[in-house]
Order: sequence, then structure tokens, then C-alpha cells
Amino acid sequence: MYQRQGSSAFKKDLTNTLALAERLHNPHQKFKSVHVAGTNGKGSTSHMIASVLQEAGYSVGLYTSPHLKDFRERIRINGIPIPAEEVVGFVHNNQAFLEERQLSFFEMTVGLAFDFFAKQEVDIAVIEVGLGGRLDSTNIIQPLVSVITNIGYDHMQMLGETLVEIAVEKAGIIKKHTPVIISEQQVEVWPVFQATAKRNAAPIYLAEDLVEQSFKTDLGGWYQQKNSKAAVQTLEILRSFGYAVSDSDVEKGLLKVVENTGLLGRYQMLQEHPKVICDTAHNAEGLRLVLEQLLQEPFEQLHMVVGFVNDKNIAEILKLFPRKAQYYFCSPAIPRGLPVEMLAEEAMSLGFVGTVYASVNEAFRSALNAANSKDLIYVGGSTFVVAEIV
Repeated sequence: MYQRQGSSAFKKDLTNTLALAERLHNPHQKFKSVHVAGTNGKGSTSHMIASVLQEAGYSVGLYTSPHLKDFRERIRINGIPIPAEEVVGFVHNNQAFLEERQLSFFEMTVGLAFDFFAKQEVDIAVIEVGLGGRLDSTNIIQPLVSVITNIGYDHMQMLGETLVEIAVEKAGIIKKHTPVIISEQQVEVWPVFQATAKRNAAPIYLAEDLVEQSFKTDLGGWYQQKNSKAAVQTLEILRSFGYAVSDSDVEKGLLKVVENTGLLGRYQMLQEHPKVICDTAHNAEGLRLVLEQLLQEPFEQLHMVVGFVNDKNIAEILKLFPRKAQYYFCSPAIPRGLPVEMLAEEAMSLGFVGTVYASVNEAFRSALNAANSKDLIYVGGSTFVVAEIV
């Protein structure tokens, strides 16, 4: 499983996915879809699109990754996770094939999702790319529209060392004659998307230019403004294809993303007095935006519960974090987790003040015990740190 192990579990090839799809009678060809890629924002954007389509009365499949608490979060229809018996039945019916072909965790999960959406005859499914795009297992679909959000430095050992190389992988979801929406214009990578769209005769739209107004959403992060514009522009394209989505559906859907889809961990306030905020941002671009907003919150003392996975440039990421805070260093309970001693050593060499804890929960409890009612506690650094406390 890539999320737990890292690159050793990543398969950069579509052969297994196509073989599984054929065994399942190509379920991905039996439902309409929207495909969403990007370094940051693809999960939030996917959930926003799904929420609005639900408000419009459609049966909406939603495939995302990773999950926070329960594997079944990855595969939902109208916000309801896939039943456990569906997962068990899928494995039982296909176990010999899965083992013989040595499919990865992600390949199996994509097959399960597509099979479930086809059987349930969803009106449309919003499919989030797992990693990259061009060779991601989800990239066997022929969507109505493709969406690419922010491009940043993440998973570079698999996607490339430069933004252009990473963008080329993300641009791999652009299909012939299929509209593609780019959420924001990044000077370095915009030409990559333009060239790929032109080569595929794919109409290209820049959401931040086309969507002028800002939209209110129940997701708290400032960064959601860019994501909401990408979602709204996507819905505008779907309208042109005959989907009946009213302005009221858009407004209500964006205000009910959490209620409609179950999305967690996006600048989420867990409690007040002391205020506790968690966020799954885990790379420099995402963390920079979250920390800028965090430091605008009112507080007497800032408490930072942080842990990371082991494939990040920790020295560079830590430079984004405020020095004037009490740190509670921890490690997510997965094989990829960066050992907490390594994190603490690096942080303290940069002038941070903090204590090492044996687990995320122990670090969080200590922060709660130390904080007064006017303090602020942040929990983050990794999706898997947040997963242990939401």
C-alpha cells in the first residue's frame, strides 16, 4: 500500500488496471465521470463537485484517496461509504486473479470502485487521481471533463524533480476532445497544459480567470477559494452537457460539502477553548498557505503537534513553521512515518523548542493539557497525523 510503505508499493504502469477492468467487463465504460488531478486541492475540489451534483439530485459516485479512518471512505455514493460486504464480496470473487497478477492495493481499490459505481448505476462519478496522472490507475476512464488543480513539489522521486516534469505527469489526464479545467495559472507549468491540450484538441479553461466571484463554502481554509473556482467552472461545463445544476444547487452544495460528502481534515476546527485546528497539508505549497492562515488566528500561545512521512525535505518544510510556538513532535503510526527522533533533531537544530512523544495521541493529549482556553493548537504535517485524532 503506497500510503503506508511509499515508493516500493507504487506501480507506474496501467497493465494490471486494464487487465482487472477487462475481467470486470470494463465497468469504467458504464458511467459518466469527472477526473481530478493536482498536487494540492484535488481532494477538496472533488468533494465540492460531488456535493453540488448531489444537491442537484444526481446519484454521485466519489472516489478519493487516501482515507483517514476507514478504507470505505475512498468509495462513496451520495456521501455513503461502500458497504463492507461489497468490499468482502469483491475480494472473494476476484482473489485468485488479484493474487496471481500481484495487483497493488491501489489497483485493486480502483477496480473495486469502478465495479461498484457501475453496478449501482450512478449518474456520474467524480474520480480523484491517486498519484500523478498519466500512469495513475484511475487514468483508464474517458471523462466528460478533466480538472487539474495546483502543481507543487511532492512525490518527486516518482513524478520528477521539476515542476515542469511533475506537470507533464498531471497533464496525462487530458484526453482528446475533452475539456480540461486548470484551477490557477502557474507561469512555469501553464505552457505544459496549453501544449498538451492543443495536441489533444481539448478545450482548455483557466478557472481563476473565468470565475470572477468568490464562493462561500463550509471548508475553512483560505486556499479553498481556488478550489471552489475550479469546481464551479467544472459544473459550468457539465451544464453545457445537459446536467441540470442551478445556481442554488451550486450555492447549497458548496456550503454543505462536509455534510454531503463526509470530507474531513481540511482546516477543520475540532474544538474551541482551546481552539484546535487540524489540516492534512503535507507539502511546502500546501503548508505555506495553511500556516499563513493559522498565524492570523487569535491566540495567547501556539501549540504545534507535528509529524511527517519520511520522503519529505524536512529541513525545507520546517523553515515554513513559526519559531514562537511550543512543539510536540511525533510520528504517524505507519511504516513511512519519519522517526520522531530525526524530526526533533532537525527541528531543534533550527531553533525550535519542543518535546518528543511516542505517539500522535500522546503528543495531542499533552498539548491539550498544556493549553489554556485562549491558546491555539494545530495538528498536522501529514494526512496520517491528522487521521489519528479526527
